[in-house]
Amino acid sequence: MTALRALALTCSLKPSPASSSTELIATQVLDELRGHGVEGESVRVVDHNVRPGVEKDMGDGDEWPSLRAKVLAADILVLATPTWVGHMSSVAQRVLERLDAELSETDDQGRPLMFGKVAVTAVVGNEDGAHKITADLFQALNDTGFTVPAQGGTYWNGEAMTPGDYNDLKETPKAVASTNATLARNAVHLATQLRGDPYPAS
Repeated sequence: MTALRALALTCSLKPSPASSSTELIATQVLDELRGHGVEGESVRVVDHNVRPGVEKDMGDGDEWPSLRAKVLAADILVLATPTWVGHMSSVAQRVLERLDAELSETDDQGRPLMFGKVAVTAVVGNEDGAHKITADLFQALNDTGFTVPAQGGTYWNGEAMTPGDYNDLKETPKAVASTNATLARNAVHLATQLRGDPYPAS
């Protein structure tokens, strides 16, 4: 059996190679998954011309189709976003809008293409909002057909009204590291189960 694959869509507003707390936590989650034999890569979405819309391909230089191909090839999707004014980034929102097209895409047994895939989330910010963002991401990803494992979201919030970012920390907080490990363990377990016993045909 081939190894499970993971894709992290990192929804930082900062293009590469700028330092990014969102990229850091996405990489940490991928590292945890790698410890369970999962191959993975991270893509910073803002580096690509992802056009607005709710179709698979919006034309006119749209680069979502190449990212979509990576999503389709992955067993586990890690959707990582910063917190901006209490909400997910506009980049993360656009990813969800583009994933909306998958509602009408089915396999040869009538199941939505994302039914066999697991999704987990990672949120960072120096302001409150992570719980609300996680809830919004879970709902949208589940609607699209992804399955979310138990404790499938990790996050870090900095102290309110205090400057500082996740990638400024000297070490990963124990609670975040523990949550990352649980998320990875449960995601791999669920993805393995779905590969061996898919959802029923429509």
